[in-house]
Amino acid sequence: MGTSNRGGPGGRRMVGYLESTRNLVGCGGGAVGLGLHFAGLGGAWWPGIVAALYGVGVLLAPGPRPVTPGRVPDVPVPDVPVPAPPVRWVELDALAGYLGTVALPSSVKLDDLVERLRVVGPGPAAERIVLRRLPVAVDGYLRARTWERWTPDGEDPRVALAREVERMAAVLAG
Repeated sequence: MGTSNRGGPGGRRMVGYLESTRNLVGCGGGAVGLGLHFAGLGGAWWPGIVAALYGVGVLLAPGPRPVTPGRVPDVPVPDVPVPAPPVRWVELDALAGYLGTVALPSSVKLDDLVERLRVVGPGPAAERIVLRRLPVAVDGYLRARTWERWTPDGEDPRVALAREVERMAAVLAG
C-alpha cells in the first residue's frame, strides 16, 4: 500500500512552488534553452544550458511578497470590536428569497442563520453552507414532509431540520 502526500503540508508546499512566479520564470528560461538546442546551438552542453537558464530565471524572478499587517502606526486601536457591515452576497440573497417562498416551520431559526451568514460574509465555511448544506437540509425537510404520512413512525422532519440548522450555526460561531 502506498501513501499519498497530496493533502499533507509537503504536498501543499510543492504545489505552491510549482505555481510560484519563480518557477514559472525558470521554466521560461528552460524553454529558451530548449529552443536554442533545437536551433542547433549549444551542442553537447545543451542539458547544462537548459538547467543554467532555468536557475537564472529562478534567481532573477521576484520572490513572494512578505505579508505585512495593514495597521497604521501611532493610531489607537479601539478596545470594542466594530462589527463589519454586511456584505452583498448574491447567492445568499437568492437563497434567502427562496426560503421566504417555502413553507418552513417557524421553530427553525433560519432567519437567524441567514443574518449570521450576512454578517460573516463569504468564506469557505459560509459558502459551503449557502451553496450546499442549507439547500440540501431544506430539500430534505420538504421531501420528508411529502412522505411523512406514509412513514408515521419516522423522525419528525422539523426536528431534523432544526438540528441541522443548529449545526450550521455552530460552524459559523466556532
